[in-house]
Amino acid sequence: MQPFIERKPLVTSTTPESTTEDFALTLARFSRAATLETLPASAILAAKTNLFDTLACAVAGSTAAALAEVRDLVTTWGGAPQASVLVFGDKIPAHHAAWINGAMSHARDYDDAHDGAVLHAGVSVVPAALAAAELAGGASGADLIAGIAVGLETICRLGVATKITIIESGYMYTPLFGHFAATLAAARVLNLDEAQTVNALGISYSQVAGNHQVTRDAALTKRMQPGFAAMSALISVQLAQRGVRGVQNTFEGADGFLRVYLHDRCDREVLRAGLGQRFEFEQLSYKPYPCCRFNHSAIDATLAMRAAIGINHAQVKRIRVALNKQAYEAVCTPVEIRKAPRTVVQAQFSIPYTVATALVDGSVGLRHFAEASLQRPDILALAQKVDAFLDDEIERTSGRGVTPAIVTIEMQDGSIHSHRVDVPFGHPTHPMPVEVSDAKAVDCFRAAAVPLSDEAPRQLRQLVDGLESVADVRSILRALTPSS
Repeated sequence: MQPFIERKPLVTSTTPESTTEDFALTLARFSRAATLETLPASAILAAKTNLFDTLACAVAGSTAAALAEVRDLVTTWGGAPQASVLVFGDKIPAHHAAWINGAMSHARDYDDAHDGAVLHAGVSVVPAALAAAELAGGASGADLIAGIAVGLETICRLGVATKITIIESGYMYTPLFGHFAATLAAARVLNLDEAQTVNALGISYSQVAGNHQVTRDAALTKRMQPGFAAMSALISVQLAQRGVRGVQNTFEGADGFLRVYLHDRCDREVLRAGLGQRFEFEQLSYKPYPCCRFNHSAIDATLAMRAAIGINHAQVKRIRVALNKQAYEAVCTPVEIRKAPRTVVQAQFSIPYTVATALVDGSVGLRHFAEASLQRPDILALAQKVDAFLDDEIERTSGRGVTPAIVTIEMQDGSIHSHRVDVPFGHPTHPMPVEVSDAKAVDCFRAAAVPLSDEAPRQLRQLVDGLESVADVRSILRALTPSS
């Protein structure tokens, strides 16, 4: 018989569970405490802003590639008529509704962005919160606001606390953190108690996923990943309601999320500091252009020069764009694909295509990401002249967040024009005015798969603006569905 040898675990938690409660319990307490009375006015406004923008983006996403196939699949499956598919109005199981609505919200890449965390927040949170409201047979506007607020804060906190980039980790943080954020939002709307919420987060941990390869391969599953997170949330909260026990030390256990997925490159103090008093999701940006946020600084710089100088794109010899490493790898490589995108997703993730579009047309909108636009000879010819490169100074000072950009245009006559943008349009320090946000919504509603009322964008704005007094948030869904 071999002698007994005591073996130490290969890895131990850097935050022993005996001295610090797991962040899952912290989040559960935060969620339970969130009400209209405890949330500051700025956070309530930010939650409503996100709801409006996310729903507008979902309407536009109803005609995006792969969404018809997803809808056909979930309606073929059938099941309990628990929640609605936005725009179409189909009634299907809540977790399937959360999936397709999340995919619709993200499909056009027009949705919110946290420029420091490099993620989209609302596309998992809002669909999960709305599906939970319908699952419950209705919910008040107050509960929906609270659910959205805690979900948005969760994903943004995880994002800003994370020190490893998406290129290093290989994960897309939108769905990866979105699993937990959507679960917390749904748990708050359903009024799960503290223990149930901890269990729901632990159950969600068993499903967490979301990779960056979808961007490299221009896979249509890129737009589905936030929907998978929302679907996971609805499964997790319903299992927790039925007494199923999940992981308890979800984040900081020996094999918790922070070690396994983030290699402990996460600032635990940032996760907790001021939680419930200071709201990171108030720093969300809203997109003026329907493409990857990494493109936006370069688009802004290009549009600024076009407006100020009146550049003739036919006389351009060369365009150079300086970026950080994350942006270079995400929207500039492989070079031959980014200069001549063959699919909508490749175009959404292309600095050459979007910079060329901005210079040729003076705008970058939904119409530029239709199949016909990908064949335009004027844009494609100019895109071939766009060369991006990694700038050491930008990487050193802004390597983790959405990249600044320096765009330099060399003309055939030898003149050179250059412009730098550090903070792209739509950031809280450079926000879109309400009228621009409303115009964006109108643009999104024009792309709906099923014609909606001309008054629908205005009705949605009114309902969201007065959300605190809405008795049943299902009225919002009716505003996004064609009348029979």
